[in-house]
Amino acid sequence: MAPPTNGHVEPTPFIPKDIPIENHRPLSVVVVGAGFSGVCAAIRIPERIPNIDLVVYEKNDGIGGVWWLNNYPGVACDIPSHSYQYSFAPNPHWSNLYAPGSEIRHYLQDVAQKYGATRFIKTCHRVDGCAWDAVEKKWKISVTNLATGESFEDSANILVTARGQLNEPNWPDIPGLDKFQGKVMHSGAWDESYDFANKKIGIIGNGSSAIQIIPKLQKVEGATLSCFFRSPTWISSAFGDNAMVALGLDPSITEFSEEQRREFIEKPEVYFRFRKVFEDDGNMIHDSTLKGTEQQAIFQGSFRSAMEAKLATRPDILEKIIPNFAPGCRRLTPGKGFLEALMEPNVDTIYESIGSITEIGIKLAAPSDRAIDFDVLVCATGFHASTAPPFDIVGRDGVKLTERWKPIPESYLSMAVDGFPNYLMMFGPNSAIGFGSLTKILEAEADYVTAVIRKLQKEDYATIEPKLERVRDFTAFVGAYFAKTVYTDKCKSWYRTESGRGEWVAGLWPGSTLHALEALRSPRWEDWVYESADDASDGNNALRWLGNGWSTMQTTGDPSWYINPEEVEVPWEGKPEENPRYKARPWSY
Repeated sequence: MAPPTNGHVEPTPFIPKDIPIENHRPLSVVVVGAGFSGVCAAIRIPERIPNIDLVVYEKNDGIGGVWWLNNYPGVACDIPSHSYQYSFAPNPHWSNLYAPGSEIRHYLQDVAQKYGATRFIKTCHRVDGCAWDAVEKKWKISVTNLATGESFEDSANILVTARGQLNEPNWPDIPGLDKFQGKVMHSGAWDESYDFANKKIGIIGNGSSAIQIIPKLQKVEGATLSCFFRSPTWISSAFGDNAMVALGLDPSITEFSEEQRREFIEKPEVYFRFRKVFEDDGNMIHDSTLKGTEQQAIFQGSFRSAMEAKLATRPDILEKIIPNFAPGCRRLTPGKGFLEALMEPNVDTIYESIGSITEIGIKLAAPSDRAIDFDVLVCATGFHASTAPPFDIVGRDGVKLTERWKPIPESYLSMAVDGFPNYLMMFGPNSAIGFGSLTKILEAEADYVTAVIRKLQKEDYATIEPKLERVRDFTAFVGAYFAKTVYTDKCKSWYRTESGRGEWVAGLWPGSTLHALEALRSPRWEDWVYESADDASDGNNALRWLGNGWSTMQTTGDPSWYINPEEVEVPWEGKPEENPRYKARPWSY
């Protein structure tokens, strides 16, 4: 019986939807990338959302993302490994506080296998393009199976790019690169079969990759190195030094003995306390990223003193390598053995500009015009960060993401872009962090993705996208926040991108890790616009998702789940402010 209308026109009869309230309607999701972000998405989405058709396309022939791509000598985690892991999969087996890249790659593969993500991941599958179909309200996705050469089209209700920011090598823009007749390789596309013994090696770059590569190649028998540095760089103390001291350990001994690892395995509470010291330390040095703070001054003073001590016998190198910008403007790297390697007789450091690359080496720019010959050229020149994917993503009205991101890559909380319905990003622009746990931010983004998908599914929405006004608001916040940080100092950094507004900090979250976790913890649904998926003749009743009055808990679940001890939230017996949990996390109450 229809409700009374008080004399108005009779409404269209309401037809309830004959489904339980949970409304697990089928949805398809495509995720691009199987690194830390993609693996997390492949775990959380099927865990939390029923009736999902999920596939993860990975262009490489293995799981690991940047840790699959990077296999150069010396590749390792430059922050404590115990802060570079999933919170739900702590690893007590790390061999070193700064784990080698192969261990991180194996860790990701093991986690993917353990939690069932591998059944959704298709390796050797390259996404070539994505286009929004406004009629079907789906993404059309062009894919190539690199193992067979077959190309095909997939479709999905929701598209998630989890490519990361460090996966597309950035080759140097130097005239003549294609003319060099020797061996050329990039740090992100390493040839492990090449023998560097007795070779003249040219290395371009002094970022985090070069800082790890140079000490290793310097020790190769008969090798000579010509290292071309575009700009100075700070070499920091190891990020885990303070925590190691707090734990009563020697910061110079970063390898873990069998006895230590056995204790971590057998005594989880010991391992938890160990991890927590590093997490606390990483979150409490955020102040060093702000201009003019006492912590920033301490960092600058200590890094300078350490570099001066190591380079005391080489003032020529010291003069060139000490920056005049604040520590943190470029990504800080501890660089164990780097400065020492630069002082070795088989290493030449060159700060003059490169004019061109010739068939046999490099010719420096005028006025030097000096020619330097070598057998192999290593480009440790980083990646294209905070850019649109190398394949087209075409949203509403045929607008490409590359066009939308001119002059700067704008987003809503780094997660979505207006004009691109049902498109979500993990580790997109403004997702990385200067200090603190990056992996926890990626977990928070995975949680956010699942929340958005679940809202579409349960509440019968066909599309969701952020409001243009909220994207503009976040852009304004990003600009205002970074103006007071060291990241806008005068340096060259992958954190920033060139734009019509000058350099723009597109690589980092505008705040601390804890700030990001709180911002992403609970979606503000009023910041989004929606289209309904329900086309039944229901008089446009937006609450048809309420269903038929039943819950799946009455048919396939626990009909009294709400009294289970793990579900019941027992109040604190006393004043709420005296509750230890309230003191630690007041926002949860």
